[in-house]
Amino acid sequence: MTPAEAAASELQDRAALWSMGDLRAAEVVSAACDALVAGWDGPGLRALAACTRGEADYDVPDLLPEAFRDLGLTFHPVGGAGPDCQEAAARALARRTLAGDLTPRELTFWVHQRCGHELARTERLAELDDEYDLLGFGERIGRASAQLDAEVMSEARRLAAHPGVFDGPTDTPQ
Repeated sequence: MTPAEAAASELQDRAALWSMGDLRAAEVVSAACDALVAGWDGPGLRALAACTRGEADYDVPDLLPEAFRDLGLTFHPVGGAGPDCQEAAARALARRTLAGDLTPRELTFWVHQRCGHELARTERLAELDDEYDLLGFGERIGRASAQLDAEVMSEARRLAAHPGVFDGPTDTPQ
């Protein structure tokens, strides 16, 4: 993945997490700035990147759709807890888990709490959260926490690799 593609992907991830209520709007603005630095451009992206931290909570909901059109990304409205948004946010957190920013347990807990057992692509992660809970109550389920962590990481790789609704920007900057 090129730096430009990585910047667009990070903007997509942050926006999905913001839509779910898990990130502040200022973090989306920061990702928009990174996308501009990486070579992306467009009037909507420039307007989004120009927001101050104080303006972000008010302006991001209005500016994000145009910025995403500039990049060819999929926009999920705030509070968009629909399946596509849930899956996009879970995929973003799977990537963060693979990068070491979240523990496997934190990933499964988030997926179970926010997606439940409803999404096919995240179902196994919700089941693994149940297994972590059993370990916490001293239940013997035939495996150790390290084995659960390894299976979560495998599921995180699978989920992160699935393109879902985002296959990348429509054009890569030169």
